[in-house]
Amino acid sequence: MGDQQGKSKRLRPGELKLKTAPAQDPGGDGMLELPVISVSQVENVRGNRPDWLRVKLPYGETYKNLVNTIDDNSLHTVCQSARCPNMGECWTAGTATFMILGNVCTRSCGFCAVMTGRPEEGLDWDEPNRVAKAAKTMGLKHAVITSVNRDEREDGGAPIFAETLKRLREDIPGITIEVLIPDFRGVWEALQIVIDARPEVMNHNVETVPRLYKQVRPQAIYQRSLDVLKISKEQGLRTKSGIMVGLGERDDEVLALMDDFVTVGLNVMTIGQYLQPTRMHLPVIDFVHPDKFKWFKEMGEAKGIEHVESGPLVRSSYHAERHV
Repeated sequence: MGDQQGKSKRLRPGELKLKTAPAQDPGGDGMLELPVISVSQVENVRGNRPDWLRVKLPYGETYKNLVNTIDDNSLHTVCQSARCPNMGECWTAGTATFMILGNVCTRSCGFCAVMTGRPEEGLDWDEPNRVAKAAKTMGLKHAVITSVNRDEREDGGAPIFAETLKRLREDIPGITIEVLIPDFRGVWEALQIVIDARPEVMNHNVETVPRLYKQVRPQAIYQRSLDVLKISKEQGLRTKSGIMVGLGERDDEVLALMDDFVTVGLNVMTIGQYLQPTRMHLPVIDFVHPDKFKWFKEMGEAKGIEHVESGPLVRSSYHAERHV
């Protein structure tokens, strides 16, 4: 892939003709009106949040053992790197999401706390072995594998995804696997490597509505992300994608995005509250009320999305075992 000569076939943004007109409220009353807590009403966005966004700190022997297992195998988890608010709950329950291809990302998304830069090393071919060893030690029956972006490589690191799935299945018979992949810059051959590995769930997050892409995902293209989901679905995979709210999107834009998901045959959608990881990242525009999340779930499933996981603390891998 990355070391071979020749021109790669790329996904072409705009290839799909999507209907993005906002859907009407089933009750005929338009958008759901709920109280919105703006950041101007909150003294410290990171330290003084609504009660529904407060979480317990990680604790317990199970959590400590998981930390040791991750460290002993020189692995990374998106739970730690992305400062996930559910880390305490999930790790105490004995689950975690592995982040492969290192911990340095070639992109600079406005919402993400993962380190940005140019990775100095090539692919780590022993990493799949260490992931499988850690997953077996943890007793996992369902594993989630995600990664940083490796845009400096033509293959985007896709071969490591495939090898990780292979090693997990060899070491843990019957395990189910979700992969949360980058867009591979639209390089078809890279995406195909992961598709051919046949994960039980193919996840690629669009993260936000198209209007906000320049601020939230400056190196990504909304249509290209939809193409990734469409091609994966056409080849028989169960597909999943997610967004954050609270970045300034409008309700009608979220509903239009759901229509796009229906068009590409998406099976599972996740919706969660954006939380600013550091003051260097995009600010929270508003804290969305829990009832609005319930409404989003009802609207998405009414439109035809099989399952919508929607809540303030929902993240892409939250309750992932339910999405198989």
